[in-house]
Amino acid sequence: MNIGQVSKSSGISQRMIRHYEKIGLIPAPHRRDSGYRDYASEDVARLRFIANARDLGFSIDEIGGLLNLWRNDHRASAEVKAMALAKAEELGRKAAALSAMWSSLLHLAANCHGDERPDCPIIDRISGCESAPEH
Repeated sequence: MNIGQVSKSSGISQRMIRHYEKIGLIPAPHRRDSGYRDYASEDVARLRFIANARDLGFSIDEIGGLLNLWRNDHRASAEVKAMALAKAEELGRKAAALSAMWSSLLHLAANCHGDERPDCPIIDRISGCESAPEH
């Protein structure tokens, strides 16, 4: 398969496929006599694995570890579970932080007059000022 076919089959852009190859996340494919990359069905499976792991929030380094575990028939599922739980905990912290930012923005917007006056609690909060300076 050429890179266009693999991109379509895996749902990963050609640019990202080349990037994953460059950083060693996927092995370099065989080259045809013409110099074009020639991918196998295993490469598509690996790229789908990477895409699914990315969708779950795993980093490139974490995906590398997951790929090693995926290829290891003697892996302990406890190791995979620990990675998943650690990622879930990290995502929970990020979700809480995003929720707090969301609440703060809604509160600031509710307290902003949104008219022609220059005073604005949103600008005040972003600038670190307790109250807007008089001009």
